Amino acid sequence: MAPKLYGDNRSPCVRAVLLAAEAMKIKLEYVAIDVVKKEHLTNEYINLNSRHTVPTLDDDGFVVWDSHAIMMYLGEKYGNDNSLYPKDIKKRALINQKLLFDAGDLFSISRYIA
Repeated sequence: MAPKLYGDNRSPCVRAVLLAAEAMKIKLEYVAIDVVKKEHLTNEYINLNSRHTVPTLDDDGFVVWDSHAIMMYLGEKYGNDNSLYPKDIKKRALINQKLLFDAGDLFSISRYIA
């Protein structure tokens, strides 16, 4: 059974996960969540993700949210050739550094860009 990715295609974070999964040839079942219609605020979704954010991944009952955590998880579990998320600890540290820079610095200031 393919992991389910809950998301809204308008979200850059959701698109990042979709692109990473495609690059790693990982099949995902996509479940559209329309945040404009407040579908992320339903009881069902909040039970899945108490932060009610997108994206959220459900891999056979294991739930993880945050695009960066999801991409790391997918790379670790399903990235067969390890080219995007290598096993080498130094190479992986550099990838994690860039993912966390995006999460901590770039993403937080992007809301100020018109």
